[in-house]
Amino acid sequence: MNIPSDLKYTKDHEWVKIEGNTATVGITSFAQGELGDIVYVDVDTLDDSVEKDEVFGSVEAVKTVSDLFMPLTGEVIEFNEGLEDEPEIVNKDPYGKGWMIKIAIADNSQIEELLDAQAYQELIGE
Repeated sequence: MNIPSDLKYTKDHEWVKIEGNTATVGITSFAQGELGDIVYVDVDTLDDSVEKDEVFGSVEAVKTVSDLFMPLTGEVIEFNEGLEDEPEIVNKDPYGKGWMIKIAIADNSQIEELLDAQAYQELIGE
């Protein structure tokens, strides 16, 4: 299982890359594998401030729809528009081109609550 050590993770299977006051968010390889072929990514919170653990969008696979949860409180400042035409990028490259949103982080102290790669690995039983 691919779990990059330079990222942070949530119990809801989102990954977070922290760069200064900006966080890039996507779903983990484990999550996309559980969902199967992704056919649509819906994020309707662009330019909105969203609290940690609130829903910021959803991802639709062939068999199911799953909510996406904010890993950190902040403003959604960017959506990966490439996913509009090619949502399957999330399946092919979940930690790279398959990122979903970028957040302007409102509370840096919440970063400490995220899981590191080892804790996430234990969570999913790898």
